[in-house]
Amino acid sequence: MSAQIPAVRSTEQLREKWMKPEVITGSEILLRSLVLEGVECVFGYPGGAVLYIYDALYGFNDFHHLLTRHEQGAIHAADGYARASGKVGVCIATSGPGATNTVTGIATAFMDSVPLVVITGNVVSSLIGTDAFQEADITGITMPITKHSYLVRSVEELPRVIHEAFHIANTGRKGPVLIDIPKDVSANKTLFQPVQSIDLRGYNPKVVPNHHQLEKVAAAIKEAERPVILAGGGVVYSGGHEELLEFVTRTEIPITTTLLGLGAFPSGNPLWMGMPGMHGTYTANQAIQKSDLLINIGARFDDRVTGRLDGFAPHAKVVHIDIDPAEIGKNVNTEIPVVGDVKTVLELLNPLVSRSDKADAWRGQISQWLADKPYKYKDSDTELKPQWVIELLNDTTKGEAIITTDVGQHQMWTAQYYKFNHPRSWITSGGLGTMGFGFPSAIGAQMARPDRLVISINGDGGMQMCAQELAICAIHNIPVKVVVINNQVLGMVRQWQELIYENRYSYIDLAGSPDFVKLAEAYGVKGLRATNKEEAKQVWQEAMDTPGPVLVEFVVSKEENVYPMVTQGSTIDQMLMGDCE
Repeated sequence: MSAQIPAVRSTEQLREKWMKPEVITGSEILLRSLVLEGVECVFGYPGGAVLYIYDALYGFNDFHHLLTRHEQGAIHAADGYARASGKVGVCIATSGPGATNTVTGIATAFMDSVPLVVITGNVVSSLIGTDAFQEADITGITMPITKHSYLVRSVEELPRVIHEAFHIANTGRKGPVLIDIPKDVSANKTLFQPVQSIDLRGYNPKVVPNHHQLEKVAAAIKEAERPVILAGGGVVYSGGHEELLEFVTRTEIPITTTLLGLGAFPSGNPLWMGMPGMHGTYTANQAIQKSDLLINIGARFDDRVTGRLDGFAPHAKVVHIDIDPAEIGKNVNTEIPVVGDVKTVLELLNPLVSRSDKADAWRGQISQWLADKPYKYKDSDTELKPQWVIELLNDTTKGEAIITTDVGQHQMWTAQYYKFNHPRSWITSGGLGTMGFGFPSAIGAQMARPDRLVISINGDGGMQMCAQELAICAIHNIPVKVVVINNQVLGMVRQWQELIYENRYSYIDLAGSPDFVKLAEAYGVKGLRATNKEEAKQVWQEAMDTPGPVLVEFVVSKEENVYPMVTQGSTIDQMLMGDCE
């Protein structure tokens, strides 16, 4: 194995090197522009339409390029990089199937408001629209799932397009932007003059809120007897976690954080109620349903949070703080809308608010619910329970790791039993629920944060959608610890079939899956397995003590369910408690 990939030179050094005007190809313009945007790592997969770009990359060392084993791996890695770093993630794919293989990743980033710049190649300009070999209308295909997209018509446009793309991706409600570059554009030459200004008519996201609306929020807090804060991913994306902590400290309002909001508020704080919604805590769901003031900060009232909309927070006056005005009032009627960047809004709101004695009894009720109704499961001395495995990971890392997950039961158990202390420590596909996301996103996260322990938690189903990316962990000695929670079944589907479809288990058996330890070893990665608690403790410690990548398979109970659970069509206080009953 080679040493871990070294850091690139500072942006300041590189800007000085590449700012000078020069006649160069479109491919060279692309690389220089990426450097000038502060890009340090690109994930990609070459093909015919991007050969000029990859030719320019030959010997280029002013940012890293990681060759993934699938374009979907590349875009999920770029997504993980963006979520862990707060920077724009970048990936490159060729035309046709290369471009279409990024579509799921683009949709994943779009749903979760993750800033990406996706660069695709296309056939030469004269062949566009002729159904040429490996041609696909990727700008048309991705129009509903990008913030904006560009089909570059001339090499002279490239510097402006790239600069605009990064600006659009990383401002306002963040999201993916696609740049489609025909092969002749990447080959043609022009005088490169870096673009530093932005003039986008009609695109001017509102950052600073209306002060009158903030005064309304402060007045509502003063009068509320049962206030609740619902904080989402917008807090993380805005960098507003410290302002949120100050807001809660000033007001002493109980707070719940959505799936994508985990880490936005420290889990050890006594006012934190856990996660709300379908697999949320009893306390969070009861508090929302009984609240008289619900303050939504950077969340979008997703259906997994609200349950049945006509029964959601029936007694609450709703405040909604969001950078995207289209989200306010979209799903839940909002009495006090506040449009603006979450960090900026909270900075301006904090001096206006204070603790209200009217909510003292409410705080006591919240504390009682937290004590009486924590997450519970029936442990076993003879078999591994997945919840116990997550608790093991939490205890041994003190909640300080960056955790990525795939999608399914293991995702929910991790959200329930791992306690996050910091923002950008939790990376998961929330809105789209993309299987295959977890492991590649961990590679991106590790590239973004080489100083942090990164753990990728996967089910045995999702792991098989991305296992080929083990190759780049081995080649580059990327020290991700890969956890496979193996219950030999599509667990969340099995749970629904048990509880809702009267035990009709249809096509969920994954018993023919590979030996994950041998699979890891085939790629040159250490593989370990545990089937009981003692083995689990031993192999996990060995994984932690190993400097490079390690895959650890935990063989767990097939019948275990995620509880609590709110079934579709129910209100969020109509909870199946299962083992918590």
